[in-house]
Amino acid sequence: MIERYTRKRFQEIWSEENRYRKWLDVELAACEAWARLGRIPKKSLDTIKRKARFTVARIEEIEAVTRHDVIAFVSCVAEHVGEDARFIHMGLTSSDVLDTAYALLLKESGAILSDDIRALMDALKKRAYEFRRTPAMGRSHGIHAEPITFGLKFALWYAEMERNLARLERAVETVSYGKISGAVGTFANVPPEVEAYACRRLGLKPAPISTQVLQRDRHAEFFTTLAIIGASLEKIATEIRHLQRTEVLEAMEPFGKGQKGSSAMPHKKNPIGSENISGLARLLRGYCVSALENVALWHERDISHSSVERVIGPDATTVLDFMLARLTGIIEGLVVFPENIRKNLELTKGLWHSQNVLLALVEKGMARDDAYALVQRNALKVWESDADFKALLKKDRDILKVLGKKELDDLFDLSHHLEHIDTIFERVFHE
Repeated sequence: MIERYTRKRFQEIWSEENRYRKWLDVELAACEAWARLGRIPKKSLDTIKRKARFTVARIEEIEAVTRHDVIAFVSCVAEHVGEDARFIHMGLTSSDVLDTAYALLLKESGAILSDDIRALMDALKKRAYEFRRTPAMGRSHGIHAEPITFGLKFALWYAEMERNLARLERAVETVSYGKISGAVGTFANVPPEVEAYACRRLGLKPAPISTQVLQRDRHAEFFTTLAIIGASLEKIATEIRHLQRTEVLEAMEPFGKGQKGSSAMPHKKNPIGSENISGLARLLRGYCVSALENVALWHERDISHSSVERVIGPDATTVLDFMLARLTGIIEGLVVFPENIRKNLELTKGLWHSQNVLLALVEKGMARDDAYALVQRNALKVWESDADFKALLKKDRDILKVLGKKELDDLFDLSHHLEHIDTIFERVFHE
């Protein structure tokens, strides 16, 4: 249900109705600015503000003839306003309206995405504290390394999403600029005062300099940020997919009543939500590339970016919104199996204490290479024979010359690996 709701929100933002509404907001803000300069009579401004409206159907009807969307829009509004419509779009070029309105749409989208990230962070924080002290196996190269706690996984993701929230807020700030500077950005037919007032009225900043368009490095930063956020979501999804593997099964996506995993195999429970997220992250990276290619426009403007942005604007923001909502639901409902986490922790018969033993030998005065060789030869026997690591060490005469059996027992204390968990949580959650 939440995923359908998120899509509906962005359908409304990127609807034709809302797009033209933003265009009208820009036109009205410009008219107000002109009126403050005495170029539009107050009575005419009142008439424009009272009567200005449009219908999507009528705009499309006019555009079928003019083959120019902004002209069709202005003509449609003029039909409602009457004689005073001559003041609408005065001194403006189409991109003054298009680019400034596009900034409003991206800003509106960014606000929702920021809320989405905060919701995911809330879910991650809750699960992090839930499993804060649950020992789990940490892996490097996919191989058992040393213990962590299961809560650290969520804490790590929380910290990354906190950085993503800051990235998104910066990116929204970068695109929250308007331009009303005319055909090539020189203010030849519209003074800077109109731009300054209109942007302030719309909640934007005026671009310090523009051509006919706002420069697309701004938009490239925005869409690149969406791609980075998508990559972080894919990272989390990939981990969940691994944790749900039958051989691991430390966690599993929620599986609803009546849900089916396979048309052929009734036993299947598949991590389809996480797989969806991994796939959609690829789309966001593609949109990012398209936005980067939009940066290099010819001279003071060409139109090659326009068709791209009509697609990537609604698609990228909607896709990321969906991904964030889906992952939040997965994290909230993630089924965790502590008994399997413990079983996997013990799978290698204590091998993960190897560094403790190595360091203890070094501290006793043994050369590091010699100590490494002693520990490794016992560790390899565990891999080869499924023996108990500590038991092997206690039989190794070279080890026993340096470390006593009681010292070895102390080195196999799990709490050593978890000593600083609280410090990490304090750093991550600022508590």
